[in-house]
Amino acid sequence: MSDVNKKTESILSEGKSILKNSLSNVNNYFLLASIIESSEDAILSMDLNGIVTSWNTRAEKMFGYSAKEIIGKSIHHIYPINKMDELNEITAKLKKNERIEHFETERKHKDGSTINVSLSISQIKDENANIIGIAKIIRDITGQKNTSAYARSLIEASLDPLVTISPEGKVTDVNEATVKITGVPKERLIGSDFSDYFTEPEEAREGYERVFKEGFVTDYPLSIKNSSGQIVDVLYNASVYKDDKGNVLGVFAAARDVTETKKASQYARSLIEASLDPLVTISPEGKVTDVNE
Repeated sequence: MSDVNKKTESILSEGKSILKNSLSNVNNYFLLASIIESSEDAILSMDLNGIVTSWNTRAEKMFGYSAKEIIGKSIHHIYPINKMDELNEITAKLKKNERIEHFETERKHKDGSTINVSLSISQIKDENANIIGIAKIIRDITGQKNTSAYARSLIEASLDPLVTISPEGKVTDVNEATVKITGVPKERLIGSDFSDYFTEPEEAREGYERVFKEGFVTDYPLSIKNSSGQIVDVLYNASVYKDDKGNVLGVFAAARDVTETKKASQYARSLIEASLDPLVTISPEGKVTDVNE
């Protein structure tokens, strides 16, 4: 083969390789574009000045602006007034190579309504690794927030003290009824040892440890020690709660104040004992179950 033919074949081979890589890049581009457009999350990009450079279909639905309306405009169009400073804060963190994931905040729809969102944000770099823009994935969590607020209102509406406890025995959340029965502010309760608020700390510790071991307890008797010195007798019903993968996160416990019930029982007992007549209770099997003096 002549040198000319060899050179020609080499050029053709190189050309085929370049064409093959180009086609692969084109296919990858269209695959990426398809993924972005079919995403259930809003995906957008912007330059470091906050000018929108791309805007997917989900972003159009979430914020009410078409791509034609918003591309080339400031991202501040979807920022509530009280969140305008966030862009500068986000940009500063990205320049320091800090990761921003699941950052919960608020954004604004075209009609002015507020949307609760979770943001995951990353840098866009050029071939020299210089940051030239910002990419955002935005998830609408308004429904989750509303559900959470509704659940919280139910918890706070309960007259019974409710508490969640970590595997380490630390209080992670309480309702207002718990604050009242202990006499301790919520900010002090959270993070403290659950067992610290009972006349018998070891029994309290044994109770929640049993829940982690067995999954639940019912009518577990304890006495809460109020900060004023008052003692409140309670019965706890508790169970473990888990994440969506089945991992145990902690214990949810509800206390029922039985102080008045115990007083009533003691009063009834005193009447029984005050009787000069012999009194006895008998089971269906004919066994004596109780007697007075």
